[in-house]
Amino acid sequence: MITDIESATPALCRLQLGSELRELRLAAKLTSRQVTRKLLWSPSKLTRLETGENAAVETSDVMALCQIYAADSETTEVLTGYAAVTKTKRDWWQSPQHRHVISPGFKAFLGMEATASALHNYESEYVPGLLQTEAYVRVIHHGAYDGLSQEEIDRMVALRMTRQEVLRRESPLKFAAIMSEAVLHRQVGGPELMRAQLAHIVETASAPNVRVQVVPFKAGAHRGMSGAFAAFQFRDRLALKPIVYLENLTDHWVTRHEADVEMYEEAFTDLQALAPGPEESLSMIKKAMKEL
Repeated sequence: MITDIESATPALCRLQLGSELRELRLAAKLTSRQVTRKLLWSPSKLTRLETGENAAVETSDVMALCQIYAADSETTEVLTGYAAVTKTKRDWWQSPQHRHVISPGFKAFLGMEATASALHNYESEYVPGLLQTEAYVRVIHHGAYDGLSQEEIDRMVALRMTRQEVLRRESPLKFAAIMSEAVLHRQVGGPELMRAQLAHIVETASAPNVRVQVVPFKAGAHRGMSGAFAAFQFRDRLALKPIVYLENLTDHWVTRHEADVEMYEEAFTDLQALAPGPEESLSMIKKAMKEL
């Protein structure tokens, strides 16, 4: 539970609200379908509430859910307080310059990234987003997204650069990144751009809150081969449990199911053990720079 709602960010309030509403629903032994039928809501509306995807939450919606879940008056007051914050404040990515290039699912990711205390990220194809240079981001968006205007690409680049501030804030995000060796050799934008990108990874990894490892080709089959994932951890694990974020070309989604989250956390631990340590991994990156 957030102890100081007035100073809390909207992102934190949305995540906390979603987590507590889901816990109340489960305690009431109600399925999502049962709840949405009672309220005549679409199934996606409740899902967005429970995953913190909505930019703003109506206090009337929260009160209706609390009534169905038989929440006491104190709990109802706290949860409607969370909703009120989302209506009166805005996160930086809700500004007009960013709003039009962010999908609803990715808003949830930004909220988690902004409020998490730690992030475990495995990438098999790209340099992890928090380690990307502006030039690398620009080339990726030119190649991966058809039909984007130059203005839209500029906004997406600005968004990525702003996101990286979480590594330098007052209480910086503890970021552990693991990537496939293939990422080092994929010449996004050509040799010169990639040399600069790899040099940026080495520089960023010098910060005490950043840990970078590389899974070499010679490691063979491993638990990251099914795709990239990001696992978020929060300061108060009892109130806000770890969340896993997944995405593909057309969709983004999160999972809070304990069994799923545990599986991804175990996979990340296995990858950390499989990959060389940070020092040797950085040596691999420097070697790839020389080969370019």
